[in-house]
Order: sequence, then structure tokens, then C-alpha cells
Amino acid sequence: MAEKKRARSYSDDKRFKIFSGSANRALAQDICKHIGVALGETKMQRFADGEVYFQLLENVRGADVFVVQPTCNPVDQHLVELLIMIDALKRASAGRITVVVPYYGYARQDRKDRPRVAISSKLVADLLTTAGANRALFMDLHAAQIQGFFNIPVDHMFASPVMVGYFRELNLPNLTVVSPDAGGVERARFFATKIGAPLAIVDKRRTDINVTEVMHVIGDVAGRTCLIIDDIVDTAGTLVKTVDALLAQGATQVYACASHPVLSGPAIERIAKSKLVELVVTDSIPLTEEAQKVPKIKVRSVAGLLAATIEGIHMETSVSSLFN
Repeated sequence: MAEKKRARSYSDDKRFKIFSGSANRALAQDICKHIGVALGETKMQRFADGEVYFQLLENVRGADVFVVQPTCNPVDQHLVELLIMIDALKRASAGRITVVVPYYGYARQDRKDRPRVAISSKLVADLLTTAGANRALFMDLHAAQIQGFFNIPVDHMFASPVMVGYFRELNLPNLTVVSPDAGGVERARFFATKIGAPLAIVDKRRTDINVTEVMHVIGDVAGRTCLIIDDIVDTAGTLVKTVDALLAQGATQVYACASHPVLSGPAIERIAKSKLVELVVTDSIPLTEEAQKVPKIKVRSVAGLLAATIEGIHMETSVSSLFN
């Protein structure tokens, strides 16, 4: 298929529209600023019992539509919002509907690791497709194979270009990149290669949901600055234990970065009291007011990265260059 010619101004392109749910409207607005298009007008309300009411306030017939909605806390509420928005767009005859989900809830439930459990990430993929999504854009999925749960095209982007640039500017001495578990080795290795640093791995064993026990460190971290690379910080239990394990092995200081600051329960207090120098996260999920008050937590925006990806999808050009 021939590539489209770039519009002189996307504000003049009536067949290119971006809408947002309530999960992270600020990120959607920043994406629109980068592209140069106004955020689509909608009406979202709730009945007294919490039931969602959604209405499009502009014509989308034949349009290439992008819906920005991370499924963050409250996960189920934001997921239902997204499904209803997709249905409204489909019934309004949108030409193509692309869901832009910077944080994909239920991604951690991607396999049957215990008897009689659900593969919830596959269920959510089916729900999005059945609702009417034609394409999906995600950032830093917990497991890359989740892309295979979809029978529609999926673009899987990474926040690492934003993070790598930040830590290059810090120019940390004797840097070692650390994966907090075996499952994150590929993510950490990619980061280590880009930043030109050696790799270490922490062997952890999960004793229950949100409960982990750090066992030992694989790799040389003594006398070095460590940078922990992860995709999600939830209760921060694993993160804090990893920091303690690295310092116990002789690391001089420990930084961390994670794409998705879920920060549930005691996470913020744990981070504030930890020996972690700095935790760098993205705005895939909006920080709570409490988290914004913690000096250790720094936010880097992925709005520009997502905007460039959305533009590439709309123009039907390659987005692979954005990985660099």
C-alpha cells in the first residue's frame, strides 16, 4: 500500500481524530499538542449506580480514530469506559478504530501458572476486539507474547528511548543495568545495550500475589552504580527488596526506572523510606497527589513517542525507527 502524503496540518484533516477516556486525559492532550490536532469532543457521565454513559459530540463517519485510555486504577472502570467508547465509535461508522493503551491492565495474568486460574489478558484482548477495535497500540507490555492474543494488528512500543536519554544525561559512574527477575532480562538487556553498560540479574521467587522474596544477585555489582529496569512498580515490595539485595552485595548506589507507576497500597511509603536514590517513571499512568510529593519519583513523558507512533499509523509509514 502506498504511503499517504503528510497533511499540511492535521487540524485540517477531518478524517483523523483522537479521543480520550477519563483514565489519563492529560496524556491525551499532550499527544494532541505534539501532533497538532484538537482532542475530540465527547460527553461522559455516570448514572447514580456508577453505570457509564458516553456520547460522541462530533462526526466520525469514515474517520481514522485513536482512543487513548490506559486501563489503570480503577482498572475495571477504565476498561469498561474503553469498551463503551469503542462501541460508540463503531456504531457511529468510524473508518478505523485504534485503541491506544499505554498501560494494559491484566497483563500480568498471561498464562496458567496455577491450576484453575483465568488467562485474563487474553480475555481482555477478546473484549477489545469484539467491541470493535481494528488496531491496538501498547507500551511496554508485561509480556511481549500478549501481542499474540489479538487477531488484529498490534504496535508494541517501548519507553526505553525516553529513559535511555535521561540516564545518559545523568552520566552515572560505573553503571550496571539490573533486571529484577528472569522475566525482565530481555527488557534490561536491550536497555544495557543502548546505554553501553553490563547486565546483572536478581533471582527472585514469588511466594504469593504481590509478595516476593529476593534470593541472590547474578553478576558483579560491587562498587558499582546499579540501575534497576522494570515495566511495572505496583506495591514496590520487589523493588525495595531488590535495592536492599544490591546494596548488600556492595553496590554504591541504586537507581530504578519503570514504565508504569501503578503504585498501589504501601508503595509510595516504601519508596520514600527506601535507600533508592531515584525512581524514574513515565506518564503512562497519572501519578497520585501523594506520589507527586515524593522527591525520589521523577516523571518522563512518553507523549511525544506515542504521538509519533500515532502519526506513523495514520500515515501508514514505518514506526520501527522510533525504537531508536
